[in-house]
Amino acid sequence: MRTFIAIPLSNEIKQELSKIQSEFKQTNADVKWVEPENIHLTLKFLGEVTEEFLPKVKDALTKAISGFKSFEISISGIGAFPKLDYPRAIWVGIEKGKDETKSIAEKLEDELEKLGFAREEREFSAHLTIGRVKSSKNKEALKKILLTTAGQQLTTDSQKVSSITLYQSKLSPHGPTYATLHEAKLLS
Repeated sequence: MRTFIAIPLSNEIKQELSKIQSEFKQTNADVKWVEPENIHLTLKFLGEVTEEFLPKVKDALTKAISGFKSFEISISGIGAFPKLDYPRAIWVGIEKGKDETKSIAEKLEDELEKLGFAREEREFSAHLTIGRVKSSKNKEALKKILLTTAGQQLTTDSQKVSSITLYQSKLSPHGPTYATLHEAKLLS
């Protein structure tokens, strides 16, 4: 089964991300927008994991977050990978809580590497992917709105993170659906 570890988002943050997407959709650029209910803060993509191996992954997740306390996250800033004037993925950043998410992601890397999962080559960057550019159609309009909004602060509520979730991702022609396989609680 296809799996990843992430922080689920509050409905308030998902609504704010949906508003941002609506503004960008006005460019009519060829972007595959992530359904707001599917947006999450990915800490580690694992890929295929067998049913038999799942208990080891759950144990690694629990071990990685032991000692971490609940914390707050908030979204801030819009950007694109690899860069604003050549967008392939459009993202919203994490301001409050970015240090905590980075520390947890690093501990996950350590524990999962012991199980044979490859370490990420790039340094962890806390972000929420909201869309992936599919072609150059209306790319200039997209770049223009990206360059205009890149430095803006977003006014959103923060959300408390009290657990980290292991998800199964099921792909279909209508897009992915996610199912919770395990939830590891942070200290209160």
